[in-house]
Amino acid sequence: MERENLKTYRLEEMEKLIKDLSLPSYRAKQLIHWIYKRYARSIDEITEFSKSLREKLSEKYCISNIRLIDRKIASDGTEKFLWLLDDGENIESVLIPDKDRLTLCISSQVGCPLRCKFCLTGYGGFKRNLLSWEILDQYIQVSKVIEEENRKITNIVFMGMGEPLLNFDNVVDALWRFKRLINFSPRRITLSTAGIIPALRELPFKAPPVKLAISLNAPEEITREYLMPINKKYSLSKLVEVLREYPLKHGQRITFEYVMIKSLNTSEEQAIRLSKLLRGIPSKINLIPFNPWEGCEFERPSEEEILRFQQVLISKGFSVFIRKSKGTDIYAACGQLKAHYRAK
Repeated sequence: MERENLKTYRLEEMEKLIKDLSLPSYRAKQLIHWIYKRYARSIDEITEFSKSLREKLSEKYCISNIRLIDRKIASDGTEKFLWLLDDGENIESVLIPDKDRLTLCISSQVGCPLRCKFCLTGYGGFKRNLLSWEILDQYIQVSKVIEEENRKITNIVFMGMGEPLLNFDNVVDALWRFKRLINFSPRRITLSTAGIIPALRELPFKAPPVKLAISLNAPEEITREYLMPINKKYSLSKLVEVLREYPLKHGQRITFEYVMIKSLNTSEEQAIRLSKLLRGIPSKINLIPFNPWEGCEFERPSEEEILRFQQVLISKGFSVFIRKSKGTDIYAACGQLKAHYRAK
């Protein structure tokens, strides 16, 4: 008989399991604590339970784990983790240090169906959605690795492999699990999307109040459509219209991510168009100089191009930040480590 993975259980399901086993209710809290705070990899590691109780639970249940197959650390401290899933597929997570923050970038799908031209993940094709426990387990396993180094994840971003809103149910379930099982504040979680409009409309009413980031990358339809084929289905104009109606709490802003590609989306005229497009939306703009990979058709823009683009937007009243490329010596761009591993 195949045993059930306890990481698939929600809070109320865990409580019901304990009740059905005629165990005291506090056992549910202990079980959750050992899985999500002590990072137990098996029921046998839960030493707070008697040996007989562990044996009883192990007859029907188990604690599954994604498995680490590669970890690379860049000269700037960025770390990339390559994971093996139960079905043999691989996903990536990236740990990014920045002053007092330690941000974990997690994946939501195996591969990605969007095929954005600047993203290596899309070139590898799409395999499947991650289950909610597999999304959460990236946090658990990285936390277990770094706890011995006296470090703790402070922020989470859904900016790894995949489009989170195309895996809506599992991602929303994972967000609630972060809040209820790990007690991780939604205010420290950012979900990045290319703009799947139907899911975007549902998100604020079905998920905890996480921060929203939009992968924009162009101020006009034709350029965005070239870079991001999803724009044919969900146009830039319609996306911005939906974002203008997005229910933000007081003080909240939408982050717009703009991958800067030499001679394609970095002109002063495009910066002016972008300012007009986003006018009136509480926002901040992250400019991300393109991180090239071997054989790609695009180039990183010059520092002069980047700074000129930023200054135009600042002059229009926007908060604009230039994101430094991190981990370039460890294949840190999304999909690079997996592609490198497959090529071996």
